[in-house]
Amino acid sequence: MQEEVDEKTLALIISGGKITANILKNALLKVLQKMDEKNRIRETELREVKKELKVKTEAQKANRPGKRSLNSMMRDGSQLSNIEVTDSNIRSFEKVARRYGITYSLKKDRSANPPKYLVFFRAKDVDVMTAAFREYTGISIPKERKLSIRNRLRDAIARSVKRREREKVRTREKQPER
Repeated sequence: MQEEVDEKTLALIISGGKITANILKNALLKVLQKMDEKNRIRETELREVKKELKVKTEAQKANRPGKRSLNSMMRDGSQLSNIEVTDSNIRSFEKVARRYGITYSLKKDRSANPPKYLVFFRAKDVDVMTAAFREYTGISIPKERKLSIRNRLRDAIARSVKRREREKVRTREKQPER
């Protein structure tokens, strides 16, 4: 492939009885002018194609669900709604939102203590958003009630110690007295 690029040739055919240096020079200048015109045309076509691709990819990104900036959602021109959330573990909401295909934006309101989060989403996603929040609150509440792994290990060790003590007492009772 590289050899083909390196070995490009140019065929220039001039018909005439006697070719002088000036005639050859003029012919080469005309060839160079035509090549420059073709290159300019190709460059403008490439720029136009790149612009079209950029517009298409931006449109695709705008329609893709997930977390986006509030400014990009406002640029789309769609009506936005918001919900106020006080949960400190708001990042776990992202998993549920991705599952439901919601386009949303999170903003932290630091004026309140504890901080509140505003979840902005498109107005057409209201039903989907409420279902996602129901699932999220259903998932997040049981996680808070679960014991940590350390606490569960401590409880398991305590149970095993009690079980060993019971087995020792049982074996002593089963042995006949002498």
